[in-house]
Amino acid sequence: MDKLILDACCGSRMFWFDKVHPNTVYMDNRTLEDTLCDGRKLIINPDIVADFTRMPFKDNQFKLVVFDPPHLLRAGESSWLGKKYGVLGVNWKENIEDGFNECFRVLEKNGILIFKWNEDQVKLKEILELAPQKPLFGDKRSKTHWLVFMKEGE
Repeated sequence: MDKLILDACCGSRMFWFDKVHPNTVYMDNRTLEDTLCDGRKLIINPDIVADFTRMPFKDNQFKLVVFDPPHLLRAGESSWLGKKYGVLGVNWKENIEDGFNECFRVLEKNGILIFKWNEDQVKLKEILELAPQKPLFGDKRSKTHWLVFMKEGE
């Protein structure tokens, strides 16, 4: 695979301007097609169905990785929030830590990781304790945070 970008938890690709960007591999652990309560279609159709804690890629493969994991601990079983964003499991801290490690593993040296987190149910401070290194910069004022990391070392 010769694509440069990995979206490790693509969901419905909500924040992408080009939802089929030619240099991007879209991965998620599920597929789903549903109609939300307001009538909008929700389509989760990744290129690769895989778990972000065990990615099927070789080391140092991507220049850019986007990591936008589920951020909800609680959501109703049939709620649109749960369908749209997914829900963290009981081992969520271990899963997020494993996800960070996998993102850095598949990222090339000096590659960029874009991390998105909404702290409605889990504070960003708790999440950053699970990351293998500190972010370079990002938005720290809103409830939804975008952070930028660069893979160091090796």
